[in-house]
Amino acid sequence: MIKDETNHPDPGNRESETIWECKPFQELTPDEFYRILRLRSEVFVVEQQCIYLDMDDKDPECHHAMGWQNGLLAASARILPPGTAYKEPSIGRVVSSPKFRRTGLGRELMEYAVGRCRSLHGEKDIRIGAQLYLLEFYRSLGFKEEGDTYLEDGIPHIEMVLS
Repeated sequence: MIKDETNHPDPGNRESETIWECKPFQELTPDEFYRILRLRSEVFVVEQQCIYLDMDDKDPECHHAMGWQNGLLAASARILPPGTAYKEPSIGRVVSSPKFRRTGLGRELMEYAVGRCRSLHGEKDIRIGAQLYLLEFYRSLGFKEEGDTYLEDGIPHIEMVLS
């Protein structure tokens, strides 16, 4: 059953613990995948006003990290195996709900996703395509930029690597 996440009382309250889980696509329930797509659409399409095709045929190859707060999907990311987006393993579609921002959840999500990526794919470099406005955030996690900036769906990005 899909819950309406628009009228939840004070979802940004971080008093309750985040429940983290990571599943391969084939183990996601329809409800979980719906919530992931809804959150990605809410942020990437509506909030960032970016018209793009989110369903890029990579999700079935990925593991999906999810952070739950009070039964709501607060954050998610997908972990891509080597050869899916880059030759290295990658983390993408990193997103946190606007209702949970400024709580440290984005950092928790990335730390969790990096840990899961390493446990799934070994101690290899992890490459991401970061939105340029998040450059300092990713630097603070140990990622280093590589190459020039580029436009992806009209938004400036830069590739970054965590060794």
